[in-house]
Amino acid sequence: MPSPFAFKRLLASGTIAFAVLLPCAASATLGEPEASVQADGEQLHGSIKDSDRGTYRVHEIQLPSGTLVREYSGLDGRVFAVTWHGPFIPNLRQMLGSYFDEYATAAKTQPHPDHHHLQIQRGDLVVQSSGHMRAFSGRAYLPQSIPGGVSLGELQ
Repeated sequence: MPSPFAFKRLLASGTIAFAVLLPCAASATLGEPEASVQADGEQLHGSIKDSDRGTYRVHEIQLPSGTLVREYSGLDGRVFAVTWHGPFIPNLRQMLGSYFDEYATAAKTQPHPDHHHLQIQRGDLVVQSSGHMRAFSGRAYLPQSIPGGVSLGELQ
């Protein structure tokens, strides 16, 4: 049986491998304009549901795999958070965009207390991921971009 440290590194590596190897999981890109949401839904063969929450908008993309991706954008049209829930981890390289390399570097070195949770907080990026086979969830957000009055509890 591998040591707890080895298992943690394996989990982080597995999360990164999922992000790189799953080519069609999600396209909502953190920090980028929300204009690509419709194209994302078509490309992914997913259904899109949009809702206005006053100071921000939520775009839900239900993927054929069963994973639900939510993209949160402010009134300025920029994506400040993405979340996922479902049987598969979405393509984090695509979802995190320019923040992916920062995430990948931190995931390789970041200690986390158990086998099923990963939390990274570096600079202006926070990524929280948890789950096990066929039941994954997580969120990535830019704290400085969250609109005033929006709580982290709303990003689910």
